[in-house]
Amino acid sequence: MGATPFHQSILEVRLPKHFDKLTDLRYDGTQDPLEHLTAFEARMNLEGVGDEVRCRAFPVTLAGPAMRWFNGLQQGSIYSFSDISRAFLAQFTTRIAKAKHPINLLGVTQRQGEPTRRYLDRFNDECLEIDGLTDSVASLCLTNGLLNENFRKHLTTKPVWTMHEIQTVAKEYINDEEVSRVVAANKRQSRERNFAEAPTTQGPYWREQKPLL
Repeated sequence: MGATPFHQSILEVRLPKHFDKLTDLRYDGTQDPLEHLTAFEARMNLEGVGDEVRCRAFPVTLAGPAMRWFNGLQQGSIYSFSDISRAFLAQFTTRIAKAKHPINLLGVTQRQGEPTRRYLDRFNDECLEIDGLTDSVASLCLTNGLLNENFRKHLTTKPVWTMHEIQTVAKEYINDEEVSRVVAANKRQSRERNFAEAPTTQGPYWREQKPLL
């Protein structure tokens, strides 16, 4: 067996026969290492495997620069999974995504003509990237960015809404908005169709008429 960062005690342990090969987990050094490590450990917990198996399985998830980093570790320097996880996070620490501050939500506003449903989806996505976000801050920022006046007025009826409550209330306003859009679109199509079918006054006969003297 060639040079390896694993201590002999780890090399003596074999992966279980029906062990999932983790082909869907890949880290090449360009993503957030903390997210990769969290996903890996979650899978290992589901598999119910011990520390040594985690060590043996982890390199399988590496690719490109990350794999070259692992192969460059000192021979026999890894005794436990905590060793490899610390070294992994230290190596790719600049790739760890910085948590956004709640003030970032003030920049998430509903665009002119943007459906309220789409705005809420964008707002919720941004909320997921903010640690320690409270309901009071979230509801305040969401209300601040709303262009839907009726929905906005409803949210001002009480100071704090949970995001779950907001989603529940939003359904009514989203449905009304979408129905209004469909009605407006149907009216527009009807006008265009009527205009296209209207008889023209600029036919050949008209063009041949001479002005009266």
